[in-house]
Amino acid sequence: MPRAKNGLVELEYESFGSDAAPTILLINGLGSQMTRWPADFCGKLAARGFRVIRFDNRDAGLSTWFKPGESYALSDMAADAVAVLDAAGVDKAHVAGVSMGGMITQLVAIEHPGRVLSITSIMSASGAPGTLDPTPEAGAVLNTAPPNPQADFEAFLDFAVRNGETIGSPGYPWPPGALRERAAAEYARAFNPTGSARQMGAIRADGDRTQRLANLNIPAVVLHGAADPLVKPFGGEATAAAIPGAELRIVPGMGHDLPPALHDLFIDAITAAVARA
Repeated sequence: MPRAKNGLVELEYESFGSDAAPTILLINGLGSQMTRWPADFCGKLAARGFRVIRFDNRDAGLSTWFKPGESYALSDMAADAVAVLDAAGVDKAHVAGVSMGGMITQLVAIEHPGRVLSITSIMSASGAPGTLDPTPEAGAVLNTAPPNPQADFEAFLDFAVRNGETIGSPGYPWPPGALRERAAAEYARAFNPTGSARQMGAIRADGDRTQRLANLNIPAVVLHGAADPLVKPFGGEATAAAIPGAELRIVPGMGHDLPPALHDLFIDAITAAVARA
């Protein structure tokens, strides 16, 4: 696959659809790989006449990993997204992100406004006080280390499945065995257990974006699950309230994930932002 560069950081990315079509850039969440935007999801968007680009954030997947003790800012991750657009030959794009990816999406619009046509912030937050307070059970997903996969791979997979079920969508469960298959595939592709902590450090250091979001003049859709235990609905509500003219969509039964049953709903939110542009 092609790679983009932002200074010393290399970013693995993949493109779907015609290079001449309007571009949608997809940004994924904390510690996750670009495969969390499944190929069939990207293909559905491409079938609607778009070029769709997904990429691995720094410190995840096949992009550059950092070492313990090193750090970076969320703004650096937004610059990574712009570097991917540069490498793909894209001047302006519609940008959509989930969770941490939604925060990066917000920063791309704030810091690189000339590159963004619309944004879709999904299961994310403005960083304002109270917007990143999970339930105790969901917080444990972030704060509990997994079993060593080299010592007990089955226990590692069990842990991943439990975490997925804890923060997932109660109204839209995954097909039997799908979460386990996803965890095994992600481990086989790349396993960087320390990257999430550095990404979380970047989130915390960026703080409250409310005032910065208030200066945006761009079509925005904010999508959030009513049953999200990791970033509660208040996170989406605060984001939509901060962005002038943003459309807020709260989905009953949706948690903090992208199960196959919600693909069309996500696509509808992204294309609604596109249409407003």
